[in-house]
Amino acid sequence: MSLKKLSQSTCFGGEVAYYSHPSESCQSEMKFSVFLPPQVREKPVPILYFLSGLTCSEENFMVKAGAQKYAAEAGIMLVVPDTSPRNTGIPEENKDWDLGTGAGFYLDATQSPWNQHYRMGSYVVEELPALIADNFPVEANKQGICGHSMGGHGALICALKNPQKYRSVSAFAPIAAPMQCPWGKKAFSNYLGSDRHAWRNYDASELIRTHQFPGIILIDQGTADTFLTQGQLLPEVFQRACVEVGQPLNLRMQAGYDHSYYFISTFIEAHIRHHAAALG
Repeated sequence: MSLKKLSQSTCFGGEVAYYSHPSESCQSEMKFSVFLPPQVREKPVPILYFLSGLTCSEENFMVKAGAQKYAAEAGIMLVVPDTSPRNTGIPEENKDWDLGTGAGFYLDATQSPWNQHYRMGSYVVEELPALIADNFPVEANKQGICGHSMGGHGALICALKNPQKYRSVSAFAPIAAPMQCPWGKKAFSNYLGSDRHAWRNYDASELIRTHQFPGIILIDQGTADTFLTQGQLLPEVFQRACVEVGQPLNLRMQAGYDHSYYFISTFIEAHIRHHAAALG
C-alpha cells in the first residue's frame, strides 16, 4: 500500500508525522497522524488510537491535546485517523456539519449514497491497524483506543465489538447512547436506514448488554458541557447499562469543564496512564 509522508516534526524526543494513503475500505484518500515516542529507536512500542469528534480531522488532537509528553514518558505510539472520507463526490457530503464530511461516526454505512465510501468502522478496526503494523515499529498485539464525543462513541463501540483487538478503552464526553440523541438518530437514519435493530450494533449503551469489555472503561465528562445538557451525550444511560450487566466503569464527572480541548488536555495524562497500565 502506498503510504505518503506529508510532514514531520520533532516532539518530546520523538516525532509527530502526518500521512496519506489510498484506502480500500473507504475507496478514497485517507489521512492520519502519528506520534512516535523516542523508544521506537530501541524497540517496538504499544499503540493508542485516538478517534476525534464531529468536524475534526487528523490534526485536532495532535495539535491541541498535549498528549505527546505523556506518550513519550510511557513509550506509546499515538495514531489519529481522520474522522471521515473527504471529497468523495457524494452530493450531500458537505451539506451539514453533523453528517458526511467530518462526521463518519466510525460505522460501516449500508445505505446509498454513503455505503461505498463511509466505512470508517472497517477502516479503524481492520485497515489502519494493518497499515500501522506493516510500516512502523510497533507491538501490534498491544492496542488501546480512546476518543472524544463522536470519537468517544467510536472508541466504545470498537472496543466492545472487538475486545480481542484492544487491551484498553477510554473516552472523553462520548455520545454514549446515540439511538436516543439527535446526532445519533440523524447519522444512523442516513448511514444505516430505518431498521433500528441495525442501529444497536453501533450504540454502546445497547452493545454493553451483550458485549462486555474485559477491563475497566474510563470516561471523563465535564459538567459544564453544553452538549450534555442538550441531551446529546447521555452518559447516565451508558452507566445504568454497565451497572445492569456488571461492566466495570469509571465515569468521572468533572465539575466546571466543557466539551473543548481545554477539557481534554486537562485529563489526557490520566487517560494515557490508564492505557499504559493495560498495554504494559
